[in-house]
Amino acid sequence: MRAYELMVIFDLETTDASLQGHLKTMISETVEADGGSVANVDHWGKRKFAYRIKHKGVYALEGTYVVLEILLPEGKDLSSQDRALRLADDVVRHKIIRLPESEATKRGLFGAVETSA
Repeated sequence: MRAYELMVIFDLETTDASLQGHLKTMISETVEADGGSVANVDHWGKRKFAYRIKHKGVYALEGTYVVLEILLPEGKDLSSQDRALRLADDVVRHKIIRLPESEATKRGLFGAVETSA
């Protein structure tokens, strides 16, 4: 298994129901279809940006942050989720990081998979 961390910054105008729908359809369902799982979803809430970001023709100063920890089998990646997030109108920015095995183990991601299997 490979562990990934995905941070998504949503537009402030995005409602909670819409945000949950995006997370379910764009990320959870496609990850599970690839044989993976979303290990943890951490809603950071509304945060100020370090600088103004141009989004939808205006400069945004704040956004809603969500961080997900994702486990995928070897040979799979998050390219389909990356494309969906790039095309989504409500997503201001996103970042995908493949976690080193030592960090994933320290966070308990690999141990959780072994106990649930």
